[in-house]
Amino acid sequence: MAASMFPELRRVSLQGLVLSNIGRRKHDLEFRGSSKQSVSKGVRTVHTTRKSSTTASNDVAFKSAPDVTPKTNSSRVSTQPPLSVMPMGMLLRSLMISTISSHRSLLSPSLRLLSFFVHSSSKYIFNVQRNPIVHGLLKTTIYNQFCTGESVQETKACVQRLKDLGFKGVILTYAKEIHYDHKSKKSHGMGTHADCDVKAAAVVTDADIEAWRLGNLKTLECIAEGDILAVKTTGAGQSVAEAFTTGSLPPKQMLDALFELGTICKQRGIQIIVDAESQHFQEGIDRTAIELMRKFNHDGKAIVYNTYQAYLKKTPSVIAEHLAEAARDGFTLGLKLVRGAYILSEDRSLIHDTIENTHNAYNSIVAGVLTRSFGGFGGEEHQKNPFPSVQLFVASHNRESALRARRLHIQRTKSGLPTVPIAFGQLQGMSDEVSFSLLQQKDEFGEAPEVYKCSTWGIMNECIAYLLRRAVENRDAVLRTSDELKALKLETKRRLRSLFSR
Repeated sequence: MAASMFPELRRVSLQGLVLSNIGRRKHDLEFRGSSKQSVSKGVRTVHTTRKSSTTASNDVAFKSAPDVTPKTNSSRVSTQPPLSVMPMGMLLRSLMISTISSHRSLLSPSLRLLSFFVHSSSKYIFNVQRNPIVHGLLKTTIYNQFCTGESVQETKACVQRLKDLGFKGVILTYAKEIHYDHKSKKSHGMGTHADCDVKAAAVVTDADIEAWRLGNLKTLECIAEGDILAVKTTGAGQSVAEAFTTGSLPPKQMLDALFELGTICKQRGIQIIVDAESQHFQEGIDRTAIELMRKFNHDGKAIVYNTYQAYLKKTPSVIAEHLAEAARDGFTLGLKLVRGAYILSEDRSLIHDTIENTHNAYNSIVAGVLTRSFGGFGGEEHQKNPFPSVQLFVASHNRESALRARRLHIQRTKSGLPTVPIAFGQLQGMSDEVSFSLLQQKDEFGEAPEVYKCSTWGIMNECIAYLLRRAVENRDAVLRTSDELKALKLETKRRLRSLFSR
């Protein structure tokens, strides 16, 4: 379902709207594979730094992954352009929206127009829910590009269409959320008078948490086994946000809601991604995610994933600490990696100085985890600290990072070298060329990787508001869509040439 995320995160266009968490938000699951895992329960030392030699070896391993698909039977390797599987309607819509999001002169007024619709007090003319013309225009363009549906039925149908295109599943989040304004100290969105019925409100101590719980339970109705639920924990309101600010676990009511979701997901074969958020809250979010992993991530299977942002300088040490906890307590670490999405609102000193440093950090973490040598665990240098059980989710819109991770994983499994299960994710309506390119990277058995699309669902005004909030959170990357636009143009021209050459 960015950053998702995110997180993501990465290059985020108007299409990056959806990510939020989502990329951040942004995903992901019990991933199938013959990957070798080892779990150490005796390591109690928390490693907070990475040795430069480890980083260097990880970079070499990542860069040495071959740039060609491993040799397989020719019937297993597609020779078609990656975007050739896209339906024509999806292709043209993506081309239109990518063109708008790539030009500031078109993007800025488009966002202002959407903001006008979201905040309009009109009862009919400018009401996106009541005016059928406005509703229909938005539904066939921006909504269908980034969102799955306004109802459970619509969402299920969209999810199936994505799976029919070859995707393993979706990462889904609920668009209706608590948006807490830390300046006014007020919450907006779901609340006491929103989704809680009278009986529920009477027995809970925090109606915002109850509304958040009900919204996520409703989201679970839209997805099935193999899909992923993405949760933005601060969406549960002020009491949760305040706890996270102090680095504490959320109130018991919130923990109970998370445990309820985790239990249902484990029973149904669904995974949960805990989205990364501002560093103002992240310590508390990390603690919460680790508690969920302790409860649900056993027997080499990750039900719960935490999201880590590679653009933060401290991320390698945080991952090392969490690897130590996984090794000590015997649970599987669900590791979803994004680049990051809060660069304009975070303390700049916490973030890498250059985008190249962020790329290197991202790729080094991926390579270290895939080679099972990272943070003082695994590898010849750390034989006393076996690498713990980990499942990796690469949430990236960066083509090079995604494809090299896939090729490194293929290379190691084919050579019988230890690695970890891996899956990939991009936002719905974004980086389709990367997503479909990944699906073409089949292993020696003709199996494609597990690739997910991250999305949101809900009624029109809720989703548009959600997308706008994600646009604000990711506004530093809104115009970085040149590669995607180029790929869409090339595919459109290819189809036109084919049509007129008949």
